[in-house]
Amino acid sequence: MSVTPDPAFDETPQHPHAAVRIGIDLGGTKIEAVAMAPNGTIVARQRVPTPRDYDATLRELVQLVTQLETTQLRRATVGMGIPGVVVPGTGLVKNANSTWLIGKPLKTDLERALAREVRIENDANCFALSEASDGAAAGAKVVFGVIMGTGCGGGIVIDGQVLTGRNLIAGEWGHNPLPWPQHGEVHGPPCYCGKHGCIETWISGPAVVADHARVAGEAMTAPDIMAAAARGEPQAVATRTRLVHRAARSLATIINVLDPDVIVLGGGLSNTEGLAEDLEREVAPWVFSDTVSTRVVVNKHGDSSGVRGAAWLWGKVTRFTH
Repeated sequence: MSVTPDPAFDETPQHPHAAVRIGIDLGGTKIEAVAMAPNGTIVARQRVPTPRDYDATLRELVQLVTQLETTQLRRATVGMGIPGVVVPGTGLVKNANSTWLIGKPLKTDLERALAREVRIENDANCFALSEASDGAAAGAKVVFGVIMGTGCGGGIVIDGQVLTGRNLIAGEWGHNPLPWPQHGEVHGPPCYCGKHGCIETWISGPAVVADHARVAGEAMTAPDIMAAAARGEPQAVATRTRLVHRAARSLATIINVLDPDVIVLGGGLSNTEGLAEDLEREVAPWVFSDTVSTRVVVNKHGDSSGVRGAAWLWGKVTRFTH
């Protein structure tokens, strides 16, 4: 493994940005780690495949931190996003689709190996924190970060702090039922959680693919469906329209409960041209208010949002506006 620092970054201890934060995004297929300056500049980056073994994953994480600190000539804070959560009472990982992490004392083991505190959060929470800190929702007081990709998750940031909730599931909007079901939407498709008709079964990437195949009889990828819709192909336009209507109803429930200043879209479907603007317009009739000023925006940092949010787990000074 080799790590290449930004040549424009002065690594001497006297440099005002020398106190870097290390952020890690521990995904199911890859681990991304960055060294980030206090102003949000990424000064070094590294990506490696994720070992499908707990002990090997732990060794890889330690090696990444060690190499990044070598490039920066100093010890750094470490924050990490994972596809699951660490239960405070036990210190064990739960709800991880990287199953080799489940039931393991990841935080304890990593802190022992690195001889320091490590802050770990759910990856959707890291996405929301990144966009609230210096992304598309910078300056907003209450932010809801939406993941519309392989699954459908979310994270909540209030006053610059991640809200995890009593049961560590704050923001998990994808496992609520699709609200105000229309014709053909009652009950809904089965969800891996064991229920039927969860929001995730209607507006995630795989859900859009399944919906298009079911209605149009065509097997297409989600990006291809959205591209066809942009070209005006009728069946694809109809699929995109159903996606917008379902997502708008779902987001209306978030606004009714949380009333956020900004909703930030992430995940593969967030790349759909015009989706944020359509959702901002279509959500209003479903919200319990005669006016709706919540902004719906596309993320600023793309695939890097998660790893940036992990670095920001060590905090920054943020000013909030209404």
